[in-house]
Amino acid sequence: ILRMKSLHLGTVEGFPFLEPPPKKAIADGYALLDELNAVDDDNELTPIGRELAKLPLDPRIGRMILEARERQALDEVLVIASALSVQDVRDRPMDLQAQADQAHAKFDDDKSEFSGYLKLWKWLDEARGGHNREHKLSNRQYEQLLRQNFVNMRRVREWRDIHSQLHTVVAEHKWRINTLPASYEQIH
Repeated sequence: ILRMKSLHLGTVEGFPFLEPPPKKAIADGYALLDELNAVDDDNELTPIGRELAKLPLDPRIGRMILEARERQALDEVLVIASALSVQDVRDRPMDLQAQADQAHAKFDDDKSEFSGYLKLWKWLDEARGGHNREHKLSNRQYEQLLRQNFVNMRRVREWRDIHSQLHTVVAEHKWRINTLPASYEQIH
């Protein structure tokens, strides 16, 4: 819907698709765009909608990033948005749920699941050795540490890949990543 409107292709309902989308999917799409303030009461694109149409992202993720740009919280929200775009990296095997929960407790934040993602991201970076080259773990040591903490290495790679892609989108638009950490209020 966003792309069609930004390209002035007319209404989705009137477009000659070979296989038109179901009416409910179209209605749900408009409802989501309204919720994101991407369309007005006449279902025309708002300034936010025009910006979202330029982003090669799910509109919900794009909207988070646009808001983060305004709040100077892009660094943190790119981590959160990429986490929401992949399956949870925390493993919780049926036979080891209590141990997994205990291992994952260090990433929990009572106030916010978002803050929990940031804690986990920071832990992953520090576990790898962060910016300290002298204490950098080998790949095998890193994977073993992740397994011990019930964190899925493949999903961590996916998370990092999506994060990198979001960084590329931000760089292409020449938006600034905040250098100072964002406050809880800026993120939420």
